[in-house]
Amino acid sequence: MSERVIEPKSRGFLFLDSHPGGCAALVDEMWHAVPAPDRADDGDRPVALIIGSSAGYGLAATIAGLARAGIRGIGVCFEKAPGRRTGTAGWYRTAATARLARLHGQDMVFLNGDAFSDTMKEQVADLLTERFGGRLDHLLYSVAAPRRTDPDTGRVHASVLKPVGAPHTTKTLVFDESGAPEVKEVTTAPAEGDDIEQTVAVMGGTDWERWITFLADRSLLADGFTTAALSYIGSPLTAAIYRKGTIGAAKSHLEAAARTLDERLAKTVGGRAVTSVNAAAVTQSSTAIPGIALYVGLLRGVLGDALVPPIGQLVSLWDQLTGARPLALDDEGRVRLDTWELDPAVQDAVAERWSAATSESVTALADLDWFGDEVRRLYGFSVPGVDYTAPVETDVPWPSRTA
Repeated sequence: MSERVIEPKSRGFLFLDSHPGGCAALVDEMWHAVPAPDRADDGDRPVALIIGSSAGYGLAATIAGLARAGIRGIGVCFEKAPGRRTGTAGWYRTAATARLARLHGQDMVFLNGDAFSDTMKEQVADLLTERFGGRLDHLLYSVAAPRRTDPDTGRVHASVLKPVGAPHTTKTLVFDESGAPEVKEVTTAPAEGDDIEQTVAVMGGTDWERWITFLADRSLLADGFTTAALSYIGSPLTAAIYRKGTIGAAKSHLEAAARTLDERLAKTVGGRAVTSVNAAAVTQSSTAIPGIALYVGLLRGVLGDALVPPIGQLVSLWDQLTGARPLALDDEGRVRLDTWELDPAVQDAVAERWSAATSESVTALADLDWFGDEVRRLYGFSVPGVDYTAPVETDVPWPSRTA
């Protein structure tokens, strides 16, 4: 047993430990936020593969898939086990998700390792063959990683968050040692050398395409197979560092990959490939991007509870992928789950607050209490109903593959 009281200690938006009980309570909260399926369970549950299943939109995709679409299948993620410190939050969230899946009679296996590797692809293919009848109905791809090793060349590519063409100065939100908010300006140097190529190699569509090719070569794609890669466009306020920056080049590559895959899957299995453009949220990845924390806090200040959380967005995506609702695509073939965020009236209101935001005024303009809670919830803190003064078991095992 390794019970102890875990306090939320952080360096900026990065927490040093995660709370197992809080992570489990958060997963339970997300599960119960999913509306019941509109259709009866006929016993033939779709088989799905979620790549990046333990955090952010990938976690929401997993939980919404289980609770709404009734999926069974495989989740792939890369998390650190408990040791001297606690396990990562994703470790505990995965354990909690697996427990709920078992409770609801759904066969969901979670694999921990490098999703970019061919070794992981082989494990997944073998498991689909041996356990799930050699059939895959859906694949959702949601990977945010700092680096990727190319399985063919062995070359390690590293992604960067930089503007393209010129330095970019933007407002950003930080908190001082006492927790007081500060609005500062930060300047990011532009991409140089092969920064764009490296970022595209990590965050573009190459690995997604490789997954589809690998599984197709093993004849594992079911008739009508659908796949979606989760993406983001974002506000004009963040465009220079995001959509027009190195990460934006990767997202454009991802969308081009979707068009190529869509044509290919239509011919081979009568399937579809799309990108899903999700809306802003507080995630472990997004808090690292200059300006995003301020933007999301201001967006919440404008919208309040009308801000749609990731679990709500992924319910909509699953409804479209499974045919419960028509697949609604924009002119570039993308599912748009961000229309509420990019509504012109909403963006005008956020832009007005952005211009007015200073260290003195930001508390009145942005919902910083909500934002702070959302950051802490990423690590299992600030979750209602959890006694954070009580010792909690940190040595939680990875979910067993036993059916």
